[in-house]
This record gives sequence, C-alpha cells and structure tokens, in this order.
Amino acid sequence: MDTVKPTVQEDIASPKRTNELLKRHGLVLKKSLGQNFLVDPNILHKIVSAAGLDVSKGVLEIGPGIGALTQQLSKIAGKVVAIEIDQRLLPLLQETLSAYSHASVIHGDVLKVDLSPLFDEQFQGFEQVSVVANLPYYITTPIIMKLLEEKLPLENIVVMIQKEVADRMSAKPGGKEYGSLSIAVQYYCEPEIVTIVPRTVFIPQPNVDSAVIKLKVRQQPAVEVEDEAFFFDVVQASFVQRRKTIYNNLAARYFSKETKGQLEAILQGAGIEPSRRGETLSMQEYARLSRALSAALGKLENG
Repeated sequence: MDTVKPTVQEDIASPKRTNELLKRHGLVLKKSLGQNFLVDPNILHKIVSAAGLDVSKGVLEIGPGIGALTQQLSKIAGKVVAIEIDQRLLPLLQETLSAYSHASVIHGDVLKVDLSPLFDEQFQGFEQVSVVANLPYYITTPIIMKLLEEKLPLENIVVMIQKEVADRMSAKPGGKEYGSLSIAVQYYCEPEIVTIVPRTVFIPQPNVDSAVIKLKVRQQPAVEVEDEAFFFDVVQASFVQRRKTIYNNLAARYFSKETKGQLEAILQGAGIEPSRRGETLSMQEYARLSRALSAALGKLENG
C-alpha cells in the first residue's frame, strides 16, 4: 500500500503525549461532546487498516479530537478532511497535523453540514471516499443514518462506537439485539465487527466498552422496495412494542377498529404468520410486507 509521506512527528496516541498536548493548550475535555481520546496505537492501526485506504482514496473524519486517528489516516490516504465541532481544538489540530498538507479541518457540526457539496468540493478526482471516525456515543446513530440517507458516494464507513450499538447494527433476525436499527443499517451496508475495544484505552475512560465496526456501503440496497419511507415506517411500527405480535403493532399503527380485520389476510398473503414478533422477520420479509400493506392501505383509502 502506498503512503503519502513519512511522518516527522511523534505519534499522538499515547497517554503521555495526549496529556501533554491537552495541558499545553489548556484544554479540559467536555463530557457533553463525548470527548474520549484513544491512546492505543494498535487500535488506531486496526481502524485504518479496515478502511482499505491508499493514495487514490479520500477520507472524511468526524470528530478528530486532538488528531490521533487523523495523523494515522494522513500517512496513507490521498486526502483527509475532518469535521470538528469544538472550536477550542482547532489550534491544537493545526499543530498536530502540520506535517500533512493534504489534511484539513473544517469547524462545524456534522449533523448540520450539507455533506453533498462538501464531497463535491473536497474529494473531486478521488476514486473512493470512506468515513473513518471515533464517534461520540451520544450521537452515533443520527450521524450514521445521516451519512446513509444522504446517499453519499461512500466506499466504507469504519467507526468506533459503543459495543452495544455495534451489536445492534450487525444483528441477525431472531435475537434481542435485532431491531429497526439493524434493518436500517443493513439495508444500506454490509456490517462487520472488526475488533472489540476495552474502555481502558481511552482518556478519560468511558463507562462502557467500544467496538470498531466496518460498514461496506452497498451499490444497491439489500432489498427492492417501492417506497423507502413507507418501508422504514413499517419496520419502525413493528418494533414499537417488542413483546407484541407483528399483527398487534401494525394494527395499532395503520388500522382502525373497523378495518383491522383485514390485516390478518394481508399478513398471510405476504407469507407472514400474524402471531410472529417483529424481531423474527428478515429484511426480505419486511420488503414483501411493506409492498402488500401499501397496496391494501391504498385500496382502503380509495374505497
């Protein structure tokens, strides 16, 4: 794998170097921003390796912190653009990334940034672009769903997140972790847990363990649906009360007392037993169910 240029700086990912940088810049970490900085270079190398980068590829990083991951990405990728919400970190990042002219930092909130024009402007000429990040726990799901729903031209999303959330994203039908998040992520991506990360390798230590998950973005969604919004609405409705059957959850969401008698026939027509729970249905079954339900509800409205 080609590298961009050799580093001339000491690696940031160590307790000594991290504490030194924070102290010198007078920074106190903000719990409200989910600031937990990784100090294990082995984990960083696993993250970077999973992304499959080289000089022909670009990287968007979200929440670079003090630049430990950014530094490693900049050694390999052709261009690195990082979005950082905490303005206090910008001078520190300017220092830690000074050896890498192809790495830049944008001050902003990724949930408010219009990413499509950013991609057009920043990554023109690059064959592939991946998102690689250590995401704050409290906004993991909104960030990942924004990346996927905006249908950005992404190759991979490789992120470190709370282990429990990674388990849910990669879960298969039938288990307690499987739910609407599993289906939403797997509709757009092929998930793979790369490694488990203990809480002890962060400053400060979080309360839970983490995991690195790789989401390989599909060229086409996993299933074909006529109406994406309705498909995801059906999925959400099916998990509103996990203990209830698919029949009861869907009846409460879409039918009145007078019309819910038709739901049993709709479910059976889609090959789904009304007594099943939402967590037992595959994505293919949800696609089939959403088509059948949409057609039936359309007839009810028109007639």
